[in-house]
Formats: sequence, structure tokens, C-alpha cells
Amino acid sequence: MSARTLPDGFPLLTARAEIPSHVVYRAFVHETVVLNLETGMYHGLNPTGGRMLEVLEREHSVDGAVASLAEEYAKPADEVERDVCEFCVDLFERGLIEISPNGRH
Repeated sequence: MSARTLPDGFPLLTARAEIPSHVVYRAFVHETVVLNLETGMYHGLNPTGGRMLEVLEREHSVDGAVASLAEEYAKPADEVERDVCEFCVDLFERGLIEISPNGRH
């Protein structure tokens, strides 16, 4: 899986990132704590990572999250796209999100 494609070759930007039922998270002022209930592992996200997770959960596609975050942070979309795609791959590899092509499971 590259930073911009799913394992089956679908583009990550058109996919939907969802938090599976075995993952819970809680946002605090300085970090977001994510717990994978299957592994018992905690993961800490900085405030930007926590915000990306919240927006990914809300949006219907990774591309939608990129657009929202680029506007919110007043950053170039290509810069945000790179960061969000790398973030998604990292969370996916840790079992903290599920990624489905075109929003389908």
C-alpha cells in the first residue's frame, strides 16, 4: 500500500476511512489517545493528528477530509493531501482505521 493507493490499487483519496468498533479515542487539550481494544495498545496523537482523525471520521472520503483540513488550516491542498494520506496509511497499518473504496465496506 503506497501513501496514495489502497492494497487493491484503488486510490486512497476516493476511499472512506472509518474507525472500527474495536477502536476508541478521546481528545484532550494536548493529545488524542486512541485505544485498539483488540490489541490493548494505546496510541497518542498530537493535536493535529487528533483533528485529522475527527475530520476523517466525519467526511465521506479522504479527499473530503483533505479539502476540509486545507481550508481549516489555510494550507495548500497538496501539502495536506500528502500528510493525510501518510496518516491514513499509518493508522491503517496499526489497525486503527478501516479503509474502504468509494465509502463501501
